[in-house]
Amino acid sequence: MFRRVLIAEDHESANISVQKTLADLEITNTQYTYYCDDAFMHIKKSLLSNEEPFDLIITDLSFEEDHRPQKLTGGTELIQAVRAIHPTLKIIVFSAENKAAIVDALVRESGINGYVRKARNDAKDLKAAIEAVSKGKLYLSADLRQTVKQKNAYEFTEFDITIISLLSKGTLQKEIPAYLLQNNIKPSGLSSVEKRLNLMKEELSFSKNEQLVAYCKDFGII
Repeated sequence: MFRRVLIAEDHESANISVQKTLADLEITNTQYTYYCDDAFMHIKKSLLSNEEPFDLIITDLSFEEDHRPQKLTGGTELIQAVRAIHPTLKIIVFSAENKAAIVDALVRESGINGYVRKARNDAKDLKAAIEAVSKGKLYLSADLRQTVKQKNAYEFTEFDITIISLLSKGTLQKEIPAYLLQNNIKPSGLSSVEKRLNLMKEELSFSKNEQLVAYCKDFGII
């Protein structure tokens, strides 16, 4: 189990809840902060001094601005900064954010070890995450596992993204072939455009182009 844990959370009630969860797991060597800059400073200081280094950080993604200017304004920036100086530190995100594209990017690009969504029963979920990560496992909340799996279930091609991007900008479906032909993008026929759109909607269980566009925006595909 973890020996020293840092909590980066700017909401006092959530901060207290995380501390209680750690106490229930008999993790008592904890430190907390309301600012990302302070969190980074604590980790850096522990590495440069004779202090016992942190082996886990639990951080939110969203931090409200106040009178105190910050270099690191959010959890994503904090994670990236921490990874640069402490690559082996275990990181659990505890956030209300539930967009699969954001979670997927944090896992793939920033190497986080766990992601717990703030929701009903999140204290129980966080406890499970801490236990799983301490054993070297990746942990995602159940609902996030489903959305990330769905996001990765269909591989969007460049052609797909071009079509969806045009639709998102207000281009009519029947006008897309003219754009494709003008930009030497093949295939450029209306039937090819219709087939790709129908395939995407079928794979993702949508009935309208508007649903497909909204999905791609939500998940950062376009």
